Amino acid sequence: PKSPKGICGAGADTIVARNFLREVTGGTSAHSDHARHVALLMQEICEGTETTYTIKDEQAVFEIAELYGIQTESRELQEIAAQLAAIFIGDFTEQTHPIKTLGLAPQKTRQTWENLGVAPQGIDRMIVEAMHRTHMGVDHDYKNILMHAFRQSISNGWGGSRIATMASDILFGTPRALKSEVNLGILEEKNVNIIVHGHEPTLSDMIAIAVKQPDIIEYAKKVGAHGVTLGGICCTSNEILMRHGVPIAGSFLQQELAIVTGAVEMMIVDVQCVVPSLPQVAEHYHTKIVSTVDMAKTIGADPFDFDEKHPLESAKDLVKLAIDNFKNRDQKSVQIPKEKQTLIAGFSVREIKYMLGGTFRASFRPLNDAIIQNRIKGIVGIVGCNNPKFKTDHYTNVLVKELIKNNVLVVETGCNAISSGKNGKMTPETALEYAGQGLKEVCETVGI
Repeated sequence: PKSPKGICGAGADTIVARNFLREVTGGTSAHSDHARHVALLMQEICEGTETTYTIKDEQAVFEIAELYGIQTESRELQEIAAQLAAIFIGDFTEQTHPIKTLGLAPQKTRQTWENLGVAPQGIDRMIVEAMHRTHMGVDHDYKNILMHAFRQSISNGWGGSRIATMASDILFGTPRALKSEVNLGILEEKNVNIIVHGHEPTLSDMIAIAVKQPDIIEYAKKVGAHGVTLGGICCTSNEILMRHGVPIAGSFLQQELAIVTGAVEMMIVDVQCVVPSLPQVAEHYHTKIVSTVDMAKTIGADPFDFDEKHPLESAKDLVKLAIDNFKNRDQKSVQIPKEKQTLIAGFSVREIKYMLGGTFRASFRPLNDAIIQNRIKGIVGIVGCNNPKFKTDHYTNVLVKELIKNNVLVVETGCNAISSGKNGKMTPETALEYAGQGLKEVCETVGI
């Protein structure tokens, strides 16, 4: 560079480290705020606050309580769930001690974090500290800044993200393996088509229930539709896919394309991954873009005040607005692609253990044995979205194909899972066709 340092004396390493930490902080805040929303709802249910949300998975309450060492014998379910909710929320507000959810990690891993000094305190404190560190004139040591990025990422993965998963399983049910479909071909020309897009499960879960109600189906038939088709975009799609079998319309880069089919009556959005161009695209079609979260408004979108005290009634009102829009569809503009693929999803920890050992011997033992015997070389988790700079889905599909060919088990979520689904890689036949010999044998043995 023309000058190796900025006018304040900061070198390239320091500047890059600061920017990187702020990116990590942005991701942590997004995942964790999502978790906070679900944890607070869980607390409200346990306190008896007026709402029709309930605890759907009682088994999950006892399983998760055991992980935290909570006494469950001779105690009411609501009391145990309330203690869990307090732990979840406490992990956000803790100021001096490591968050309690770190205790769910393996002992060796926790010891490594402690030795390196990267065990995080409260999630909120880590976020505030990161913003303070990267403010003008504070932390100039790029190594020290990056250590906080590690601390921050742990508070994200083992804090916010883990809490979101556990609280969602308790409130909406732990996923079980199921069959569904993916890609824009899931839209139906003769149905009212509704897309849910974003990340919050509270609304999408109720929408998934609402579209199946007899009065809603009858309401749709009165306007000339055969029924209502619900599809998902991005992470909301994964939530309602795993718990309701709702098909996926597409990934991040397909949100505008869903509108361009001319067949979508309404796209319901909440937070994260929602591009501001949606209302501009929708201007050329009849699609209504409806924003449901006050902190995430989009210019040109119709606001809708979702009532969490009466969620099903509120969801039905929204679905009826979509049905009312069916008459405005220009049938000449409808172009629904035929492409869609079958997929199998819903592999929660409980479901994986069941598939490996059955009801009475559920465990990871067969998987551990396969790794020890070197039939499986390792396990890789892949998440994230497509980048518009590259051919859609290409690099993730190539990566997944190469990994399983080399006997690496791949666990996916987010838009990467959607990419693999569209590519036909989310079925048992994938192992037979693409997996290396060791991985193939294991998959055939356990039936995945």
